[in-house]
Amino acid sequence: MKTIEEYKAMQEGQTFERKSARIEPKALAVIMVAMANADGGTIAVGIEDDGTISGIDGMAEHINDLLRVPFDYCIPSVNVHPQRIPCIDKDGKNNHILVLDVEQSSSIHATSSDEAYYRVGDKSKRLSFDDRMQIMLAKGVQYYEDYPVVRATVEDLDLDFVSKYCERIGYKKDALTFLRTNGDYILTKDDKELISGAAILLFGKDPQRFFQRAYIRFIRYEGTEEKVGREMNVIKDITFKGRILDMTQSAISFVKTQLKERTYLGPDALFVTEPEYPEFSWTELIVNAVAHRDYSILGTDIQIKLFDDHYTVESPGILPGRVRLNNMRTTHFSRNPKIAAFMKEYEFIREFGEGVDRMYRELEEGGWPKPIFKQDDFMLRARLSSRFTLKTSPETSPETSPEMPVMDLSEREYSILALIRKQRNITTQKMADKLGISKRAVIPYLKSLQEKKIIFREGPKKGGWWTILVDKAE
Repeated sequence: MKTIEEYKAMQEGQTFERKSARIEPKALAVIMVAMANADGGTIAVGIEDDGTISGIDGMAEHINDLLRVPFDYCIPSVNVHPQRIPCIDKDGKNNHILVLDVEQSSSIHATSSDEAYYRVGDKSKRLSFDDRMQIMLAKGVQYYEDYPVVRATVEDLDLDFVSKYCERIGYKKDALTFLRTNGDYILTKDDKELISGAAILLFGKDPQRFFQRAYIRFIRYEGTEEKVGREMNVIKDITFKGRILDMTQSAISFVKTQLKERTYLGPDALFVTEPEYPEFSWTELIVNAVAHRDYSILGTDIQIKLFDDHYTVESPGILPGRVRLNNMRTTHFSRNPKIAAFMKEYEFIREFGEGVDRMYRELEEGGWPKPIFKQDDFMLRARLSSRFTLKTSPETSPETSPEMPVMDLSEREYSILALIRKQRNITTQKMADKLGISKRAVIPYLKSLQEKKIIFREGPKKGGWWTILVDKAE
């Protein structure tokens, strides 16, 4: 349990808000609904917005009204855990505050006036009908991939492709039987067959006829940032359309041709090839975007953006279910379970829920910075940093500027850099032994790397270690 001083000092935000005990029940319901629909949170009643403790004592009837808010003003009811905490109020008297812990919900909640809200920062954002539907789909209350597609018929499905899929999964009956009896790809209502979104996206002849922006767009920029207008720096812009399998395979194959590799003479006198980004990580971001994007957002597409120093994948939709930025390595929720299962059959997904964690581990083990995920309004952005451009270490010297120039290196310097990357406390003698040259011959290369501000020596003369400040491929 937090102390009064902690509640008083806490900054209001996504999961915390202070309110005077004079707050009206309907106003409190808005905050509760918004928190339940988002990440949950805590409301401290009896503390003014400026942190002044006014308390709740002497307002028993009103406080009882506030305690009934989760039941009387929220539909469905919100799970709230109340507790009274003793305090000394602004007048120096014994008093109490009321702390209301609001649970994150897997349902979509509204106020008694049928208005739904979502917590965004320190505000409770009122949801439009479309927003409300997207939150409901993100929570898995319903799956948009199961919605019937208007005007779609069996004629819009590629039954030959379905037959090949049936062969792959060992299904012995014909394609139409599979679609009608497995996964509800085709449903019958009032003697009319309805074709689901998943059927069109996975097996359609022309999915973009019904989902115009359900494609992947690759954009290559010159430089390290996105510019518009007269400064527009797009140097390549390609769109991949078709069924989910086709466009995913095409996008991955093409992106692979756009990423750099560096080949240098390694410490064992063998040439070593290093990728700009680890293959599993950059493909995982594409696969995740396709499998988990919100296909109900019709006005935008998946975008892969490649810059000189980073790689970004943007996917429409908020994080689904209970997945949040702070738990995405361990929490899994599939927004489109049929699409995800299909991609697993084609080995894009190995095990459900392990991809993001594996990506973090491979980046760390390979010496790359951690990925950066950012959730904006209905758009998830994931970013990887290039190995071949400037990187700073947590142990980087304060005098080292992140804008330092990056120099081209000789093959011998690359080899020494590779040795340091594998063993930061490697001695000059061990470097010489690995390279097959004398210790005296190694010293000029180390001095050159330090002068170029590529490496930095830390610790005592004996027992110290090397820190790589810059790693350049070109």
